[in-house]
Amino acid sequence: MARAAPGPARALPRPLPPGRALPVPVLPTTKMAAGASAGGMAGGCRLLLLGLLAGLGRAAAPPGGMLYPRDTPSRERKELGGLWSFRADFSPGRDAGFAQRWYRRPLRQTGPVIDMPVPSSFNDITQDPSLENYVGWVWYEKEVLLPLRWLQDNLNTRVVLRFGSAHYYSIVWVNGVQVVEHEGGHLPFEADISSIVQGSPGIPCRITVALNNTLTPHTLPPGSIQYMNDKTRYPKNYFVQNIRFDFFNYAGIHRPVVLYTTPSVYIDDITVTTTSSESVAMVQYQVSVVGSTLYSLSLSLRDQEGKVVATGDGPAGELKVLNPNLWWPYLMHENPGYRYSLEVKMQAQVNGALLEDVYTLPVGIRTVHVTSTQFLINGRPFYFHGVNKHEDADIRGKGLDWPLVVKDFNLLRWLGANSFRTSHYPYAEEIMDLCDAYGIVVIDECPGVGIKMPESFGNKSLQHHLVVMEELIRRDKNRPSVVMWSVANEPASELPPAAYYFKTVIAHTKALDPSRPVTFVTDANYALDRGAPYVDVICVNSYFSWYHDPGHLEVIPLQLTTQFENWYKTYQKPIIQSEYGADSVPGLHSDPPLMFSEEYQKAMLREYHSIFDKKRKEYVIGELIWNFADFMTNQGTTRVLGNKKGIFTRQRQPKSAAFVLRERYWKIANESSCLPPIIKSHSLFLK
Repeated sequence: MARAAPGPARALPRPLPPGRALPVPVLPTTKMAAGASAGGMAGGCRLLLLGLLAGLGRAAAPPGGMLYPRDTPSRERKELGGLWSFRADFSPGRDAGFAQRWYRRPLRQTGPVIDMPVPSSFNDITQDPSLENYVGWVWYEKEVLLPLRWLQDNLNTRVVLRFGSAHYYSIVWVNGVQVVEHEGGHLPFEADISSIVQGSPGIPCRITVALNNTLTPHTLPPGSIQYMNDKTRYPKNYFVQNIRFDFFNYAGIHRPVVLYTTPSVYIDDITVTTTSSESVAMVQYQVSVVGSTLYSLSLSLRDQEGKVVATGDGPAGELKVLNPNLWWPYLMHENPGYRYSLEVKMQAQVNGALLEDVYTLPVGIRTVHVTSTQFLINGRPFYFHGVNKHEDADIRGKGLDWPLVVKDFNLLRWLGANSFRTSHYPYAEEIMDLCDAYGIVVIDECPGVGIKMPESFGNKSLQHHLVVMEELIRRDKNRPSVVMWSVANEPASELPPAAYYFKTVIAHTKALDPSRPVTFVTDANYALDRGAPYVDVICVNSYFSWYHDPGHLEVIPLQLTTQFENWYKTYQKPIIQSEYGADSVPGLHSDPPLMFSEEYQKAMLREYHSIFDKKRKEYVIGELIWNFADFMTNQGTTRVLGNKKGIFTRQRQPKSAAFVLRERYWKIANESSCLPPIIKSHSLFLK
């Protein structure tokens, strides 16, 4: 959730009790400043949300779009990646930065600073162990000169500062003036900074960010702070950040930071939905414009050769496309990931001057439908054979890294994977763009992982969860690759309050986007799960012969069969095996297979696959291995430099299991009558 303020006034973190050193921050609350963008949706859905949140005692996020910044004839952008100044606040209360107002002057004048790459996590960049596991406020700063043409008021130019994501709670100042706050570590936020930077040509624009990675029972994901008060065992003020999820809580500015411009009257948001038959498709659209009520809109839909296939005008309407090229998943069509370009052009008169804004949105035409036994894309059965992933790599942590992203997609296509789940948080928009382009199907998951404590099911947590779903859908609603929303992973859904909690979150999600099914991923007992009645697809995680009956591969067929039959008999909904797998240490071998060897990981997969092959003829619609690649976790006696359930190492080298899965996925793909012979016999990725 984003909030903006016109100036530096804010509620500082509450002072800590005597002897306590950690700022479990009371997160600041300020009113939205004019021009700051923080949310948006269609009117009817928004009215429902306002009523729902009002009933919970909290207002919804203010309206507004979050279009991805693109260069167009009317828009420019400036990337701010590279080295930023950085300083962690190691003061006893972690609050020296606010007490001394570090945002009022260059950060280097407040004390020692170091260089920090953006985007990246800060944890693994230095040799300082205190930064590796740091919890509290850190500070970033960047000075940048803006083009003169952006700074002249008479050009009716709007300047916007946008963050792709920063984990977890962010406060941003420009030239000492607070412009935006945002809670949540995986979604974008922005602020209109025109009034601050315009009129001062030649003066550097100083951007300051205070960032706090503390997780509480009411954040998403949740966590808790535990103080160790036994003075015979722990130093004074010693504390730990407890989490209930199995990946490292990397922190930092993880995704691109950009400045971009629009005219003062501009296209704020575009919403597209599609329907199709064999010979005709309809593209429904809604466009919102901010800055004036007197404007005109024209729309052109172009195919990949640049030919205009449909036109329209006005803020809402429908475009008719004859003989459409549908968006198909990878390995389901010879031309997967087909996208049209929707050019939206706005013209408005402002003080006698004609302003024009142009934005081009990629559009994929496809439909999604769920029956009691099938998942249909464009009316054809779709079987998820894919992976779960993490945004995780050596040194950079969760920071966006293009070479790594492209390598991962090449490995996915080599593997024959047609899908993945964004476990356990929304991934970078740049990753989602490639999913759209390559035809990789996505189950888009919010950061609802580790919801285990009873207090995490209360109204305070629920209010935040609803706003997070609004932000996620606002960002990804137009993506053809996104076929289903996931509102949580492995919550304590057997607890009594989980029934109302998930009924509310799922109803809210469906109100925001009626075009997609909704799920959450469970590891609860089928008879006790209080959230399962409200989902469209059952997603089940199980680790038979690993966490249950470890070492006993022979129990998998019976236990997995029983799992599927119990869930389907109870709910009559299609089922995805959303996680299964085993740790393997690369190069560790054992025959007969023993746990942690590459042979054991292969053997477990084959036992699961034998049951998948039986049940996918009935109601099982997918299998997603845990995990695509090894990833970092907190230290523990069961984790040797992280989780080793990847079929690839953290450095993206294949283990033996990768070849087992590759053989299986290509076999499943080849069984599809939709797959062209050229792919069946001579694909680049089969070589």
